[in-house]
Amino acid sequence: MSIDNSPESVGNASQAAQERLTTEEGKREFWRATVSCWLGTTMEYADFALYGLAAGIIFGDVFFPEATPVMALLSSFAAWSVGFIARPIGALLFGRIGDRYGRKVVMVITVALMGLSTTLIGLIPGYATIGVWAPACLVILRFSQGLGAGAELSGGTVMLGEYAPVKRRGLVSSVIALGSNSGTLLASLVWLLVLQLDKESLMSWGWRIPFLCSCLIAFAALIIRRHIRETPVFERQKALVEAQRQEAMQRGLAQQQRDTRSFWRRTRAFWTMVGLRIGENGPSYLAQGFIIGYVAKVLMVDKSVPTTAVFIASLLGFAVIPLAGWLSDRFGRRITYRWFCLLLIIYAFPAFMLLDSREPWIVISTIVVGMSLASLGIFGVQAAWGVELFGVTNRYTKMAFAKELGSILSGGTAPLVAAALLSFAGHWWPIALYFALMAGIGLITTFFAPETRGRDLNLPEDAV
Repeated sequence: MSIDNSPESVGNASQAAQERLTTEEGKREFWRATVSCWLGTTMEYADFALYGLAAGIIFGDVFFPEATPVMALLSSFAAWSVGFIARPIGALLFGRIGDRYGRKVVMVITVALMGLSTTLIGLIPGYATIGVWAPACLVILRFSQGLGAGAELSGGTVMLGEYAPVKRRGLVSSVIALGSNSGTLLASLVWLLVLQLDKESLMSWGWRIPFLCSCLIAFAALIIRRHIRETPVFERQKALVEAQRQEAMQRGLAQQQRDTRSFWRRTRAFWTMVGLRIGENGPSYLAQGFIIGYVAKVLMVDKSVPTTAVFIASLLGFAVIPLAGWLSDRFGRRITYRWFCLLLIIYAFPAFMLLDSREPWIVISTIVVGMSLASLGIFGVQAAWGVELFGVTNRYTKMAFAKELGSILSGGTAPLVAAALLSFAGHWWPIALYFALMAGIGLITTFFAPETRGRDLNLPEDAV
């Protein structure tokens, strides 16, 4: 039995996937998958935005009350980083399951795991009640949250990319970024309401409300995901894998062909994704994580100011994200991504100069611009590009692990490194340099990355 991966076969499979969208049932499946991916990513980023805002505003007082303001900020973001350590583990574990058994089963597991972990964070007693066990429980639940998040984002991206029409893949895939934006918007809105409480109520029980409410999103996403169908690309791949197993049994495993390409050729797409991720994720988590805490705790600006900025940026994201996806469909993934990285490099030093003014409208505008570039626009381009970089055989595993490795090298540690740099130097300039350096890595990577716009996702090999 031979496996037909000829251009004609792949083309027919791609045409079949397109035809599936022309039927009423196919359209319902597409929209069901789109909504479920949007809700799942909303859940993930609501979790992380909730923690980012809480780490900058509340957690230092609740879990590290005996530390100085800078050390409390450092400790809060150290616990933040634990979630990112878990993400590559979750990416490998659930990515393999997703490539072998399907996208759907993983997406059900991950949203349940994230929802449970986030809800339990809202139930942890404070340091004043159980001492060091309070931050210990926080770390454990951040790790559990990270396991699910490690596969959630990539799973939703893969599912949307494999469902989307070829010519609108950038726009459709940007729904994942809209999910991240929705989560950030929801988190900032809830925090704006919670911050209206008096300090005593906020510290004792008010901060718990956002975390406990996250279970509602998780429940809605779980219900929808139980009824979604696998993507047409995975259904075809499943049939091919079964045929390959039968063929391997007939000829013996020892006779299978080995990949004789160089290490660089075999892993180029993987390292490309890591570089692109560093250029996006590091600046993103500095813009919406560290800078929030820096403004509130170090510059002593009213806590509602950075929270308002996150809320406004999230509203604007509903225009910025689809625009970025459309631009990548129109002009290409590579050139659009390159411009976003360049703008981030230009932004870094002026941003911290403007924050030092402590003027509310200047601070808000600066954070909004940073998030629009780093957390919204560039992410809207990355969604489709990441899916297209990898072949169908191990797309979920490779993409998820590359993204999470890039995250742990950038976004996961960025607030912690920035807080350490601030503690060591006593000034913001090393942080601005660090911000520009990570954006620069993304910029350089675009010169080595292939242009993949319109690539057939049924192809087994990675793009080179």
